[in-house]
Order: sequence, then structure tokens, then C-alpha cells
Amino acid sequence: MPGHKRVAVMSPQTRLALSRRRARGRWRVPKLDGPGADRAVELHRRQLRLAVAPLAVLFAGILGLPMLFALFPALDEVRLLGIPVSWLALAVLPYPALALLAGWQLRRAERAEDTE
Repeated sequence: MPGHKRVAVMSPQTRLALSRRRARGRWRVPKLDGPGADRAVELHRRQLRLAVAPLAVLFAGILGLPMLFALFPALDEVRLLGIPVSWLALAVLPYPALALLAGWQLRRAERAEDTE
């Protein structure tokens, strides 16, 4: 069928989404002037240095909790609502700890930006 033109068939939602993507154009990384670029690099380095302590606490907690239960197996005998406390600690405790660590790191990073 040499005379037939191929037509892409798609839903109206897909067509709309594709047209929006084309209309906006590609996203480009903003270019900073010399002093702005230097400031951004210094701020990035400072925030990386600040992230070391929360990461160390995170790894200590993730590795330390199972090691604590390995060193003290009697903790498996302590039960809350019929569930070993060690299981509850491994299943529940990390989530609030992660939220606290994230909040701590966020405050430190924002403080570093404010002093800049």
C-alpha cells in the first residue's frame, strides 16, 4: 500500500501530555556567573561535610541494633503483646529514627545555606 500514510493512534490524554512536553521545551541546567558558581560549589561541599555525622549515626543504628540483639540473646525472651521486643525494635524503631535523622540533617543543611 504505497499511497497510504501511517497515522499514530493514541488517546486524547496521551496526545495532550505529549503536546505539553513539546511546548515547554527541554529543561536546561541554569548557568551561574563566576561568584554564584563558586558559592554553589562551596555550599555543596559544606553540605556534604555536614552529612557525614547523620550517615554515621544511621549506619551505627542499622548495624548496631542487630549486633545488640546478637550480643544479648535474652532480649528475645522479652515480649510485648506476644511479639519479641527484638522483632518490634527491628521493624518499628528504624522509621522514627530515620525521620529524626532526616529532620536533623535538613536543619543543618538549611542553616548552612542561611549563613552563606
